[in-house]
Parts: sequence; C-alpha cells; structure tokens
Amino acid sequence: MEAFLASPKRNFSTFQLFNFSTLQLFNSSTLQLFNFRKLMPNQKNMKNLKIYTLLVLAFAIGCYEDKDGNPPPLDLPSLSITDLNLTEGDEDFIASFEVTLTGTNTTNVVVSLASLSRSAEAEVDYKIINPETMIFAPGETSKSIQVEIVGDELLEGKEEFELVLFNPINATISKGTGLGVIEDDEIDNSELIIPSTGYTTPLTYPGFHIVWKDEFDGTSLDLNNWTFEIGDGCPNNCGWGNNESQYYRQENTKMVNGHLVIEARKQNFAGKEYTSSRIVTKGKKEFKYGRIDIRAALPEGQGIWPALWMLGANFNSVGWPACGEMDIMELIGSIPNRSNSTVHFGENLSQHEFVGSSITLPGSAKFSDEFHVFSMNWTQNQAQFLMDNQVVLTITPADLNGQPYPFNEMFFFVFNIAVGGNWPGYPDATTPFPQRLIVDYVRVFQLN
Repeated sequence: MEAFLASPKRNFSTFQLFNFSTLQLFNSSTLQLFNFRKLMPNQKNMKNLKIYTLLVLAFAIGCYEDKDGNPPPLDLPSLSITDLNLTEGDEDFIASFEVTLTGTNTTNVVVSLASLSRSAEAEVDYKIINPETMIFAPGETSKSIQVEIVGDELLEGKEEFELVLFNPINATISKGTGLGVIEDDEIDNSELIIPSTGYTTPLTYPGFHIVWKDEFDGTSLDLNNWTFEIGDGCPNNCGWGNNESQYYRQENTKMVNGHLVIEARKQNFAGKEYTSSRIVTKGKKEFKYGRIDIRAALPEGQGIWPALWMLGANFNSVGWPACGEMDIMELIGSIPNRSNSTVHFGENLSQHEFVGSSITLPGSAKFSDEFHVFSMNWTQNQAQFLMDNQVVLTITPADLNGQPYPFNEMFFFVFNIAVGGNWPGYPDATTPFPQRLIVDYVRVFQLN
C-alpha cells in the first residue's frame, strides 16, 4: 500500500482518492492507519485492514474534485445590501440599510462590514452604528445596518458614501456594496430674486409723525423689536389653531439686501414635513391707532398661507378671539392674485365671528411679481384696510353684530407663512418650494 501511494507512476484517476495536502490534517496516531505493514501478519489484522480501507475510501470521497480540479460548488445562501437615498435635514437622525440573506442557512452566517467615504466623510457627515461583524442565526433572513446622518445648517452639494460587505462565512455575496446618497436641504440664496419694482409709499404724511419703523437694513432680525415664535403650537395650540403643517424656526428668517425674508421650506423637522418662521412684536412694539404701511412681495402655491396681521396685546389675559385680530393681508397661495383683509372678534371661542373682503389684481398679475403696500388707517371705532392705497375693507362697531368691539386697544404685529391649514388646504405636487415672504419695510405713523 505504501508503494502504491508513493509511486509517481500510479494513475489515481480511478478513484481520485487523495488530496495529499489534506493528510496534513491528520495527527500522528491517525497516520498509523496508513502504516499497513504493521497490520499484515495475522488474520485479525487483515480484518482491520478492510475496515481501514473503507475509512480511507470515505476520506477520499470527501476530498473528491471535479475533472477541472475544482471542488463541487456548495449550495450556500447569498447576501445583498440595499442602496439608500436621504435628505440631510438640520437635525441628526437614524437611517437604515437592509441586508438580506437569500437561501437556506442551517448554521450561522457571518459577514464583515466596512464603510467607504466618497464625497461624504465618515464621522462628519455620517456614522455607522452597527458593529463591524454581522451574524445571521439559522433561519434569519434580514438585518438592518443603522447609520446616523449628521444634520447641519451648511449649504452643501450631494454627498455619497458606501457600505461594503466582505469576508462572508457560510454564504456568498450577490450585492456587496450599498450606496448612500445624502441630498442637502439647505437653500441656495443665489436663487432668491427680490423684485425691483412695485408700489411704494412716502416716509411722511401730512398731520402725522412716524413713531416706529423697521427697514430691515441689518444683518439679522432686530430682537429689540421682534421675537421668534418657535414650534408647532403644541401642547396648548397644536397646529396653531388651524391644523397647520409647519414647524416654526428661527433659521427660516434672514435679512437679504435690506429686506426681511421669511422662507417656507419642504423640510422634515421635529416630526413636521415643512418649516417656516413666525415673528411677533409682542411686549416690545405695541400700538393703538395710526397709519400702518407694510411693503411686501408674497409667496404663492397650493397650501401656502402668508399673513401680515395684528393681535390684541391682551391676548394672554382674555384669549382669542376676545382680544381681536386684524389681518391687514392674508393670501391663499392657490389664488396668487387675490389679497384678503379680515377682522376676527367674539366674546369667546363659541361666539367667534369674522368680517372680511378681498381685492384682486388685474389681468395675469400676481402678488409675487412685485412689491405692493398693505396698509391700515386705524382710528377710534374704525379700521380701514388698503392695498396700494385702494380701500379693501372698513370696519366699525356697527359691523360686529352686537359683539364687543375689541379694536380700540393695543395691538402687536405678527408676520408669518403658514403651510397648510383649514383655509388654504395643503401643499401638493404642484407646490414649489421654497416659498418666500419678502418685506421691504413696516412703518407706523400717528397723528401729531
């Protein structure tokens, strides 16, 4: 037998018995199986020889190779990983790649994981939360790779990174690279166009003097005049009383070339799909009577609801609508050529009433095309609303159906863009974002 194994002239094609390198796996006691001369002298050993020969044949079958010299293919399950497209946002959030195991796994499947930065930088733009090795127990078919996407306020281009599966055990890899694409949600101000034309009003009126104005000439909002109202109105006034869809943020307000710009964005934040800004002069600049001029260019689009309005300064003590509300300008974005002026009143919420009117621009003109001035002439027992000095609505106590007249008290300003709500409806596929309310100035005059 030894001579048979050792001879270089022997032809093993009949059995392809031995892969000799695998004999190295045997320890010294096992290799005694192949020392057949020690087994030959007696009949007992001849019987043992038959047993050992069967063992060798079994070993040989386990080492069988195809004619091309390669072992037969194993029926292993295969691994694949998904791609992922994301929008960055301003807050960190968790996203998941899915890894799928296709086929039958009767034992643990192990695969290693690594990330490969392209234009996105690991630990700066994204962070891998999962360990470097994934283990699929028998019967498991899918696992998630969690990635933390790092939010910021920076204007960036599209960024990419890859997750790579490698070194599988008890499995093959059919798709081993998952592409992560991070789209930026920041707005490029180079796209902002401020109208250069439109109606304007004088800096003085006969018999009046200016008591306050904001020309928005600074680099940031003047917090001596204004306060940002933040959030979605919750918990006391969720949806701001109108089932609105935006989250108000300070970051959506900016000063651009002497103009206040309030920007409504399609942007996931704090559980809302849209963001915007709402600023008030409450407790800082409050007025009773006078001539008010607000020069503005308005946004448009289904579900967009800009407003320049005033709320009674006693709001916290008497509530709405008892405090009174004067809407100098409101616009439903789906009707971009019509401006509305309205007052709200009532002793309590169950007695709420309103009176309003509107004005429509001629032809195909829209309020987003150029600046218009929205004004109010406000005296005791009368409020008159104007657009480009054309009267839109006049209100006196006689128009309130016997309800208390709340408009002889102090009021403060509110400027905002709401997104969605009971009155305008909600954005749809036709609504372009971002949308901007651009205010050139607000001026308050009072009688000498």
